[in-house]
Amino acid sequence: MTITNAQIAGAIEQYAPLSLQEPWDNSGWQLGNPFAACTGALICVDASCSVVDEAVKKGLNLIITHHPLIFHPLKQILTGTNRVSDTVAKAISAGISIYSCHTAIDNAPNGVSWQIASDLDLCNIEPLAPGPVANSGTGAIGRLPEPMSPQQLARYIKTAMHTDTVRCSIPETAPQKITTLALCGGAGAEFVPQAIAAGAQAYLTSDTKHNQFTDHANQIFLIDIAHYESENCTKRIFYHILTQKFPNFAAQISESETNPIVYL
Repeated sequence: MTITNAQIAGAIEQYAPLSLQEPWDNSGWQLGNPFAACTGALICVDASCSVVDEAVKKGLNLIITHHPLIFHPLKQILTGTNRVSDTVAKAISAGISIYSCHTAIDNAPNGVSWQIASDLDLCNIEPLAPGPVANSGTGAIGRLPEPMSPQQLARYIKTAMHTDTVRCSIPETAPQKITTLALCGGAGAEFVPQAIAAGAQAYLTSDTKHNQFTDHANQIFLIDIAHYESENCTKRIFYHILTQKFPNFAAQISESETNPIVYL
């Protein structure tokens, strides 16, 4: 049976409707032909020339990304000037379509933050900022499998999130037995007040600014991981959606993509 790109996107949108995306977002089709027969999908966080090359090498003509490739309006597409222009030009030349699901999958029931909460074995999980559908919304909050000190929680998160480094507020100012953790995949530091109001003793997110640490460190233990690590689970979510809907479909997680940030 021939599967079209539109059918692949439809399976994702059934799980994460575009109506759930934030007003400023650009989830959905980025470029290509939605109605072309799909030879397979390559799943990544960010589209790049190397990901397009990988798709070509593997014979896959659809790329599914978390972050939109085209976020701001393009006035020019000039190769050799920036990642977006180069990737757009290479994908079009190779006949590859690109579909992105950003805040729609963030806010969907059992979306990004819910997946992180599950990876951390939280129980009694609820959305931090509930959305219009059951279990939808921004962030998540739940109880840890056992009480932990700030230092134990930091180590626990590093192991579960496969990262060697976390940024934290000063552990001595935090509760020494943390039982409730709130979190948000991606840049979610703006929801620290909601986490405090919900009774969380610790909050996990990425891209936390200096002033946000300064303003809230005496109210809640803040743990900040890299943006990529906080959303890497989207690849597993998309892979699960597609393989459940189309068991014989060639869905693959990118092997060429890595975190663009390293710590020296």
